[in-house]
Amino acid sequence: MLRIRYRISIKGSEILQNSSPILFLPNHQGLIDPIILLSQIYRFSTATPVMSEKYFDLPIAKWYFKRLGAVRVSDLETGNRDTQVLKSITRSVYKGFKRKKNIVIYPSGQLAAQGYEKIFNKKSAYHIVSTIPENVQIVGVRISGLWGSMWSKARTGKSPDFSIQLIKGIFYTVANFLFFVPKRAVSIEFVDITSIAKEQAIPGQKPFNTFLEGFYNLYGEEPVLFLKHIFYLPPSKRKA
Repeated sequence: MLRIRYRISIKGSEILQNSSPILFLPNHQGLIDPIILLSQIYRFSTATPVMSEKYFDLPIAKWYFKRLGAVRVSDLETGNRDTQVLKSITRSVYKGFKRKKNIVIYPSGQLAAQGYEKIFNKKSAYHIVSTIPENVQIVGVRISGLWGSMWSKARTGKSPDFSIQLIKGIFYTVANFLFFVPKRAVSIEFVDITSIAKEQAIPGQKPFNTFLEGFYNLYGEEPVLFLKHIFYLPPSKRKA
């Protein structure tokens, strides 16, 4: 289904064939990127995502997340203020590592509000990495191409409604006669950052979050792309 709309390219997929548990730390451009990311990871291995309750409990998507074994936690956007959320996330992640599971967690805990990633003062990734078991590999994930999609904040400045966007997506697919859906190019890059992430966690939370932002924003701010949804309509003239 994803291939209908997206042209996905991957770099560093050899990292996914590691036998030790992996902690994936991706940036977060749009509501659809966890599904895209997991679809690619599952080509080589498995992974358990840590998800905010407001997304996990979506009626249409909940069955999918349950099948993935997703870990449901309280709203991650308030995780920097709620110590119980942080403890819950850490406890769940460490349980996964003991069972030799790969874990996906978003350091920002929320959708990007611009064409680059900001971690702000979120604590979950730092707390996990600073005490991570020795045998766990840390993999940074750079996802690009979704800034400007209907799943991002680019159009309205607000997080889109997953259910509404899914219904729109089905409509667009039908309107394009299935085979003519304009494709959005999405790139996913996996990088082993185990050693440097542990080093950057030693000075404290702020230097660690700054390191992650530098990793995600290596190529600079991503230009917004408002790709048309129906092939026979003219291209969108909107630039920002």
